[in-house]
Amino acid sequence: MIVLGLTGSIGMGKSNAAAGLRRMKVPLFDADETVHRLLARGGAAVRPVAAAFPGVCGESGAIERQLLAKRVFGNPEALRRLERIIHPMVAQAANRFLGGARARRLRLVALDIPLLFEGGRRWRCDYILVVSAPRWVQQQRVMRRPGMTVERFAAILRQQMPDNEKRRRADITVQTGLSRAATLRRLRGIVRILRQEERRRRGARGVALQPRGYG
Repeated sequence: MIVLGLTGSIGMGKSNAAAGLRRMKVPLFDADETVHRLLARGGAAVRPVAAAFPGVCGESGAIERQLLAKRVFGNPEALRRLERIIHPMVAQAANRFLGGARARRLRLVALDIPLLFEGGRRWRCDYILVVSAPRWVQQQRVMRRPGMTVERFAAILRQQMPDNEKRRRADITVQTGLSRAATLRRLRGIVRILRQEERRRRGARGVALQPRGYG
């Protein structure tokens, strides 16, 4: 089975790339979706997060994510405290996803991890795909988001690895600044090549390439 890591900075088109992979029938683990579930009512992260950040748990029993964001944004120590709670839970969910995929003998899966390089955790991927776009395109996309300001955008970028460094570390870069159709064509070609690679591996009498590690 080939494990494709999908990542990219804010506003680079990662969500559209993930949706495209799903349309191509590539099973995908969504780290953001997992975090939302962990912080929802009954989620495994609700109790420890509420204990670490009093006042962020709403009457519904879910963590109020906007309140939590205000507590950690611009506060590196608070952010690290939150990450120590959330990141291991996300990693456990990803491992369960991969274990289930191997049990089902799936041939290609993707891990959608926004902070794959920044998170300090060693993710086992065969290939890393980074989505990228020109800075002006990125800024236009981000500034359309509700409540976004130039200052907040700049602060978010300071917390993320620079785009050029992500592209340097990646195995594959997909430019998303032209059009959605062009992005999807590029993704289709990548998926086709990876599926061919997986078939080649299976035909190599059990001799497979070792997955890359990133941390």
